[in-house]
Amino acid sequence: MQFLFENYCLDADRRELKRGSELIAIGPKVFDLLLYLVQNREQVVTRDDLLEAVWAGRIVSESTLTSHVNAVRKAIGDTGKEQRLIRTVARKGIRFVGQIQPEDLSASAAASEARIASGTLGPTLTLPESPSIAILPFRNLSGDVEQDYFADGIVEDIITALSRIRWLFVIARNSSFIYKGRTVDEKQVGRELGVRYVVEGSVRRSENRVRITGQLVDAASGTHLWADRFEGRLDDIFELQDQIATSIVGAIASQLERAEIERARRKPTGSLSAYDNYLRAMPHLHRGTRDAIDEALPLFYKAMQLDPEFASAHAMAAWCHFWRKINGWMTDRPQETAEGVRLARLAVELGKDDAVALTRGGHALAHLAGDVEGAIALIDKALVLNPNLAAAWFLGGFLRTLRGDPDAAIDFFTRAMRFSPLDPEMFRMQAGVALSHLLAGRFDAASSWAEQSFREAPTFLAVVAIIAASRALAGRTEQARTAVEHLRKLDPTFRISSLDGWIPIRRPEHLACFATGLRQAGLPE
Repeated sequence: MQFLFENYCLDADRRELKRGSELIAIGPKVFDLLLYLVQNREQVVTRDDLLEAVWAGRIVSESTLTSHVNAVRKAIGDTGKEQRLIRTVARKGIRFVGQIQPEDLSASAAASEARIASGTLGPTLTLPESPSIAILPFRNLSGDVEQDYFADGIVEDIITALSRIRWLFVIARNSSFIYKGRTVDEKQVGRELGVRYVVEGSVRRSENRVRITGQLVDAASGTHLWADRFEGRLDDIFELQDQIATSIVGAIASQLERAEIERARRKPTGSLSAYDNYLRAMPHLHRGTRDAIDEALPLFYKAMQLDPEFASAHAMAAWCHFWRKINGWMTDRPQETAEGVRLARLAVELGKDDAVALTRGGHALAHLAGDVEGAIALIDKALVLNPNLAAAWFLGGFLRTLRGDPDAAIDFFTRAMRFSPLDPEMFRMQAGVALSHLLAGRFDAASSWAEQSFREAPTFLAVVAIIAASRALAGRTEQARTAVEHLRKLDPTFRISSLDGWIPIRRPEHLACFATGLRQAGLPE
């Protein structure tokens, strides 16, 4: 919705303030404050109203509030002395007194239809308080499509390096890679991912040399803020990545007081060949089908063979074994479970400072060794190391659900979805939210979330079980029986008794709830 006053246009959907055709730079809190005043222009807004609406009830100082009001006035050409648009009411509060012009609804509707038809209408996300950034897939200019994985790996490592900076909001790799192979508009990307900055680039690899280019774009205005080129020998690739990350951070922080930025400069493995195999395996793990996991595992094992201390490769292999277990794909369950536990323990031993290894390895230990509490501690440590790691948030959410804290878990899933709103693993996050609602007794919500996950992953056994149980407990017996039929096609051996040892649900009443739902849906004992 747009609000027109004088020669200004306040666009609530795009979160933009324009004077004529000029885009006015305005911070997220300042924008929220102006929008709230405009929307509530019929009344005087008190200090408490502003704190509740703009700062979510958080206590802020009087000087902070005053500085934000002054910033709003400055953005719309007003002053505290003139008070042409924002008037102070003594001992009461403030009020927007400008004349709002009616929006041309037909033109607005036509514009919306045009944006939908052109595919440029995406979800609008509120910009975070901290600087926010998305690193888009770099173009592979090597002339060899087989080298795509190498360019992807460089971007992933840059994302990881930036994610270690606690004050920087970094979109997860899985969401930014949705744009791979597409011609993108930086403003659209900024709106769809909810970020202020976008990084684009290219990689050209020739024999033992590599050239990396990158540019930083302000997604609100489309302005190019920084561009650079890095060249070097292939054996210096990880140092080159660190240089790029440092330059990007410097560009973003140019108006901030430069603090000492502590970043790990450790490359993920000493063997590029091992890392190549790891990178090739990751897309298969994300797809999550039985065939895809069968393709991923040998690649992870090859990476471990080439570099026995590659912690993340151990963790991902262990996680593949967990995924095979939860979907009923194991052919020798005791042997495969033991192998998964071995790999997971090696992962967390080798990767004490590796957030990915701690996250995937810890989660695998919860399911394969039953150590839920220990796994939560490992993932919490991973979040200290990398607070932007979406996988740590959603897998930490799963473990909190299993421990018996479904409401706390939903906060974790929500955070994961915000960090990676277009994630290929979104179906796993949706399944976690569904399980949380099921165990909390919100059966309709559980069914709704599980059905969203099912549309992307119809062979995900846990999701089908959640659908069956939640539908039955919500009184939709026939629909529940249909889900059970699909469940038994996926795993003919699955029974009520299979719940014991399948998912490590810790609270007896939660396990009983799940079992009751499946029993009412018609699953045999």
